Amino acid sequence: MSASPLPDLSLLRDLDTRAFELTDTGRDWLVDRPLQILGYLALAIVLRLVLHRMIARFTRNEVGKSPMLLRPLRDRSSSTVQGAILNERRKQRANTIGSVLKSAVSVMILAWFVLSVLDVVGINVAPFIASAGIVGVALGFGAQNLVRDFLSGIFMLLEDQYGVGDVVDLGEATGTVESVGLRVTTIRDIPGTVWYCRNGEVLRVGNMSQGFAVAVLDLPVSHTANIEEACAVADRTALSLVKSGDFDSDILEPPQMLGVNAVSSDTVTIRITIKTRPGRQWAVQRRLHKDILEAFDDAGIKAPYALGRPRGVAADQDN
Repeated sequence: MSASPLPDLSLLRDLDTRAFELTDTGRDWLVDRPLQILGYLALAIVLRLVLHRMIARFTRNEVGKSPMLLRPLRDRSSSTVQGAILNERRKQRANTIGSVLKSAVSVMILAWFVLSVLDVVGINVAPFIASAGIVGVALGFGAQNLVRDFLSGIFMLLEDQYGVGDVVDLGEATGTVESVGLRVTTIRDIPGTVWYCRNGEVLRVGNMSQGFAVAVLDLPVSHTANIEEACAVADRTALSLVKSGDFDSDILEPPQMLGVNAVSSDTVTIRITIKTRPGRQWAVQRRLHKDILEAFDDAGIKAPYALGRPRGVAADQDN
């Protein structure tokens, strides 16, 4: 009876080695790399949560206080913007800046996580980084107007050029600011029309609600009127308005009589100015125009093209 052939020991050793290598590879793909990916995911979530909470803390609006993020920045809010409007302005400004910061943090963390996962699975990330740069340049050229609007909105918020409740002149539209965003600013004019102005298209901003304002009155009188008397009457009327106390909180300085400001073929224009709180110059102007007009009538100072008829007398009474 013949003996059975002995197994090839070298073949067995080769099979054991292959099985060991296969086990290491499977462990690498089924255990090690998924654990690394989960670690990166957990780190990204924790990092995003921590940074978002920090941003929310710095942009939290407390009653009577500016958000911590805005304290190093200059606040140009006027003295007329008080209470709920001022609080809403600060809250909107802080929330908008905080939203931009949170979005930027989320995008950066997401990009880092994706690149880390690709590196873990053995994919070369260098071509992706180069492609991202090219795509970013292409998007920048294609959406340059949108990028310009966003950048202008960010700098406008940081510099506090205007805010909710301010009366502004943006060139094509003039009115009260109702909302401020990164891309557009919404204002409502006196007739009630709502204007949506793109921040990137705003080349200049005239803010009539910061610091102080000046009520300017140009009073036309006839060439035949006594100019010295007209100036004295207008000055006395303006001083009487200041002493009356009706505008104590609005008028900041006594009126200034500047005298004759312009002379035309049929009119002599007298100018008087009063420094007021921002936004209150129009109310002071309307009241002064009324009072000075009545004072001129009482003093017999004629306006240009005067018909020689007392005010309030009907034309049929001349017959």
